[in-house]
Amino acid sequence: MAPSVAIIGAGFGGLCMAIRLERAGIRSYTIFEKADDLGGTWRDNSYPGAGCDIPSHLYSYSFEKYASWTRRYPDQPEILGYLEHCADKYDVRRKIRFRNEVRSAAFDGRQWQITAAGPDGGERTEAFDVMVVSVGQLNRPHLPDIPGMSDFTGVSFHSARWNHDHDLTGRQVAVIGTGSSAAQLIPPVAERAARLHVFQRTPNWVIPKPDATFGPLTKLALHYVPGLQRAYREWIYRYAEATLYPALAEGWSTGLLRKRALGHLYEQVPDRALRAKLTPDYPPGCKRVVIDSRFYPALTRDNVDVITDKIVRIGPRGVETTEGLREVDTIVYATGFRSTEFLTPMEITGRSGRSLHERWANGAEAYLGISVPEFPNMFLLYGPNTNLGHNSIIFMLECQVAHIMACLPRLAEQGPIEVRPEVMAAWTRQLDTAMERMVWGGGCQSWYKTAEGRVTNNWPGSTTLYRRLTGKAPGGAYRPSPAR
Repeated sequence: MAPSVAIIGAGFGGLCMAIRLERAGIRSYTIFEKADDLGGTWRDNSYPGAGCDIPSHLYSYSFEKYASWTRRYPDQPEILGYLEHCADKYDVRRKIRFRNEVRSAAFDGRQWQITAAGPDGGERTEAFDVMVVSVGQLNRPHLPDIPGMSDFTGVSFHSARWNHDHDLTGRQVAVIGTGSSAAQLIPPVAERAARLHVFQRTPNWVIPKPDATFGPLTKLALHYVPGLQRAYREWIYRYAEATLYPALAEGWSTGLLRKRALGHLYEQVPDRALRAKLTPDYPPGCKRVVIDSRFYPALTRDNVDVITDKIVRIGPRGVETTEGLREVDTIVYATGFRSTEFLTPMEITGRSGRSLHERWANGAEAYLGISVPEFPNMFLLYGPNTNLGHNSIIFMLECQVAHIMACLPRLAEQGPIEVRPEVMAAWTRQLDTAMERMVWGGGCQSWYKTAEGRVTNNWPGSTTLYRRLTGKAPGGAYRPSPAR
């Protein structure tokens, strides 16, 4: 008998899990989605200029090639359209419960008791054999702790909660933050605003984004020429592994990445003083490298100021720094996400009665980023230490889903299973050793790591290694769950 499966989240990971279950003939699953539509981060992040810095044909499922991409790097509407296409083609939309937010889950010794709040706000608890949590790492906006934020009398919002009813034309706008989202939204905002004040705490390494549109002949060739799309995808993948990953591991291409970024900066920012503001003092890759060709030109516009003075407070009329008040009528917080607070605010309780947040008090960890001891039949997608700084997260998600699918047959034979504690301990030691050679630990703060400096988000190996590890038979890593 097929297990009942609860999937939490209807983004890339949740939809991939559902599609794999459908293709395996397992239809006893339910997808819980707190929003009123699918798409996850690609539904939420609809700010002007939103898009992806991974090429279209790699930022997609390997089993669902797509001939409709219009450009090399997809923008947000196209990615969301691709996810809607997949949900409809594989008929998984019918299994999604929209506006159902999972509040808690507790393992009762046999099943997961999952409590969700429905559209009317009322809560309902149901039992499932398996729980797959796919809420992502970049889903809860982070707002900075700046005094006086609530005193501002203008309009303010986070980039991931864009206020499309607020026209920025002719306005005095402040953007706080200069990471990847800010780099994308600043150019279109600068074109509309009367004046744009960009508040930068730490500069980012930026490399060019060689974007291009696909013409009719290219699209036809990718669709009809046998093997062409697969070969193109493979070339993009191999290039990222061979050149970008070694830079993060402080290997042969580290100097090449630095040289390319500095060349891009000098080419696009002729002003020496502005260039000095935009030059990082930490190794390339320590923070997420921004891939964008419009960001620097936007910062050189006459109506744009780059401000590096420390923000003291936000008052009713604008942003006050150590050098004085910048009067604005709109504030956009491009300040990222609460990325290290995995699965928050859900309360998840394992077989021993211990909460997951208690177990993760010193930082989230999971075997393969997927499984946690004492939490039987619970699997994570895009969990701890599975983010990438150089390749497509969709590749990682497919590896994780394949591993989960390999675990499911064991449930009928052995009942609930969980990863062995000694396997988890060995995994943690291996991760710690691998992290020592990566660039993320040195000289910068980033969303990759906790306030204490532990890297909880990124995968420190190649994606080919991750595929090998998740592709192994899961037998020895798991055990039947002990009775309470």
